[in-house]
Amino acid sequence: MGAVGKWHYGGDADGVLPCAASPPVAPICQKEMTMTLVPLINATMPIPLHALAAILALVIGAAQLWLAKGTARHRQLGYVWVGLMAFVAISGFFIYETRLFGVFSLIHLLSVLVLVTLWRAVRMARAGKIRAHRRAMILLFWLALVLTGLFTFAPGRIMHQVVTGF
Repeated sequence: MGAVGKWHYGGDADGVLPCAASPPVAPICQKEMTMTLVPLINATMPIPLHALAAILALVIGAAQLWLAKGTARHRQLGYVWVGLMAFVAISGFFIYETRLFGVFSLIHLLSVLVLVTLWRAVRMARAGKIRAHRRAMILLFWLALVLTGLFTFAPGRIMHQVVTGF
């Protein structure tokens, strides 16, 4: 129903009309939602790499939660996941899109917390404290990756533009 970036008049089955060419009755104008990677590709560095690493961490983290624990594959994927999460946290220090305290925001504080928790969780696993390791990694996955990732889809954010096209 129409080209990307065009507006369509709600209820008009014939197709695309710009809002300026609307009938005298107030139309319901809606922008057509079209997913596009352009806002992410055009974002300043390190945002595209940060997003890619976060998406990879989401996929690998979900696999880690689902696959058998304690295997060589679990350890290998775990180190990859820790590396991705460390990259996401470190690259987050160089993203200043949301500013609350000068150039910093709560996300920068979260980055510090993620790095400390990653380090402690790996130490716990090596020390045989598997329950504590498991709890820390699950909390990191759900809170630091999934929950904060959902906030990136708020209107005005780059990932919102990627998913909706506006």
